[in-house]
Amino acid sequence: MALSLPPPKIDLDAFDALKKKVALPNGESLAYIEMGNLSGPPVVMIHGYTDSARDWVPMLPYVSKRFHLILVDIRGHGQSSKPECCYSRLDFAYDIKLLLDAMHVQKTDLVGHSLGTIIVQTFAEYWPERTGRVVLISSTGGMPPDAAKKPPEFDFMKQIRNLKEPIEADSPFMIAWWDSPTPVDPDFISRQRKDAAAIPLRVWLAVLDQTLADMNNYADLQRTLPRLKAPTLLIWGSKDPIMEEPMRKSLRDALPNAQVKVFEGLGHNPFWENPAGVAQVISAFLAR
Repeated sequence: MALSLPPPKIDLDAFDALKKKVALPNGESLAYIEMGNLSGPPVVMIHGYTDSARDWVPMLPYVSKRFHLILVDIRGHGQSSKPECCYSRLDFAYDIKLLLDAMHVQKTDLVGHSLGTIIVQTFAEYWPERTGRVVLISSTGGMPPDAAKKPPEFDFMKQIRNLKEPIEADSPFMIAWWDSPTPVDPDFISRQRKDAAAIPLRVWLAVLDQTLADMNNYADLQRTLPRLKAPTLLIWGSKDPIMEEPMRKSLRDALPNAQVKVFEGLGHNPFWENPAGVAQVISAFLAR
């Protein structure tokens, strides 16, 4: 009986070396990586807060090779420009629109994680004609105002506001920020922490104030969610300490036709904890 071997680990230095940069008409520059079949269906993948295009590395060996993957460093992150201002969800989404214009991609599927899902939602709401299918990993429709108030399981906003420069990559907060209920490759996580520590604190705070606040802005998110008409897949880990159940339910209620997949026992980064399982669900959804 043949043994099923895990795919080889992706060399992180070689992965980072694949990055290209494009200057956008709005004065910003975005870094991105193209992988897979460059003639295949395009899929834009948008990472979460304080991460980069490398977010997707654990899952990449399991994603169908038929797709043309476009892995983006959003503004303020990775090798993209880090402007003094303008980190609203529409700023982020407009960057993606301009990137697709520069690449001559007329229509694409989009996959986002956490903050990246707010960007994907916004893109799909404002440019529906450019949107194919949508995958939202660890997303929200906002915290309902009538939800039972209790202290958050992980009050990351308070801890980020207490950060000082230089940010220490191996501080207790940074270790907790990338913690997961199940083990993740320690080399990958260590690299993620180091890169995030190099992001200027002003960017951490600007994104926190201008876009992360949107995750709790129920009225604003709910106002535009009816525009999201694209076929949508919602993925969560059942032990996500950031997107608690009221925040998940608000998105399910706003998108009643969406497909939902919950990975039991996983946290905020299910595609790191079970990359094969998450990739299989995403690939099947996008292939329809």
